[in-house]
Amino acid sequence: MSTTREKLADELKQHERGAYLRSLTPFDWIWALACVGGGLAAYLQYGEHMSYYEDIILALTVAWLIPQGWHWKPARPFVLIVGALAVLAVNIYPDLNAAQEGFLLNYLLSSQAAIMWMCVFFLGATVLYFADLAVSRGGEQAFVGRVATAFTWLGAGAGLLGLLVRWWETYLHGPGMGYFPVSNLYEVFVLLAFTTALIYLYYERRFQTRALGGFVMLVVSASIGFLLWYHFGQEAHHIEPLVPALQSWWMKIHVPANFVAYGAFGISAMVGVAYLIRARAHPDSRAAKRLPGFDQMDDLMYKSIALGFAFFTIATILGALWAAEAWGGYWSWDPKETWSLIVWLNYAAWLHMRFTKGWRGTPMAWWAVLGLLVTTFCFLGVNIFLSGLHSYGEL
Repeated sequence: MSTTREKLADELKQHERGAYLRSLTPFDWIWALACVGGGLAAYLQYGEHMSYYEDIILALTVAWLIPQGWHWKPARPFVLIVGALAVLAVNIYPDLNAAQEGFLLNYLLSSQAAIMWMCVFFLGATVLYFADLAVSRGGEQAFVGRVATAFTWLGAGAGLLGLLVRWWETYLHGPGMGYFPVSNLYEVFVLLAFTTALIYLYYERRFQTRALGGFVMLVVSASIGFLLWYHFGQEAHHIEPLVPALQSWWMKIHVPANFVAYGAFGISAMVGVAYLIRARAHPDSRAAKRLPGFDQMDDLMYKSIALGFAFFTIATILGALWAAEAWGGYWSWDPKETWSLIVWLNYAAWLHMRFTKGWRGTPMAWWAVLGLLVTTFCFLGVNIFLSGLHSYGEL
């Protein structure tokens, strides 16, 4: 009997896979070919400088981009445009002096120009999302809201472009200097900003509401504020050689996985803030009328935390493997490792209480908000107040 059920289940899965593939349009297959072509072009151009592990990362990136573009159509023009601009920047950027001499590099395509544009667009998007919430009568077609969404896309594109071009700039500094630019607080704050924005844009389209955009963009704007202070106040934007512990291919996967998690946790917390505001608002107030329903916000909190928890788990495992290679042990109870465990346990408990006890509503919203405080201390507070093996990220 069980064998028959398994056979029926396998046949159903095969039928669903076949139906899904038949539903793909010619543009979907063109997208897949573009991803494969871009990956091959990158390998042919830079393959001699890449290790075996980096070849695998490139192949997995291409394999990940194809279904993402099929599932989330706006990602396709985003990736193509940012990729084209990055290729253009690399081809007109023979040395570091060119960043001050050419108009395109000086004002648009150098890493610093792109990152500054990211800051402008994200700050503008924050204002516009709240303006849309305050003055619009609602609906997906509100003009101010559409502009806010466009600004968020532009900011995310500028941030990604800035890191890609900065990657090239690290090589222009001299032999042996080149590295993936996620090695210090300046670079990872750029990564945090555009990663959070991209995750939010996905949920905005899926849940068909812009009412939460201002709340989520407050987290992004906070990272922008820190980034600008760090840039102008500490002059931390300068490219420096990597410390020995960071000269590893592990950095290319461990750090991005961590910041997908941080971005998702930030979104869940700000949705929690919106939830608590609506819970305390008068039923006839604008907040009650414009913010999404409680069930929708509760579902979004859950999905964000589940996404963040999955990536944080992956990042923690990768970090342990990296630590074993760099320091000879998988776990040393370094302050960053200890607080990472606290973050992991916090969100594991959140998910456990939702699944086993059915917790919903206000308590979980408060928990999501407090979880962001724990995550922020793990990310930033440890670097400021504590010292350890991860002290290369201090202010």
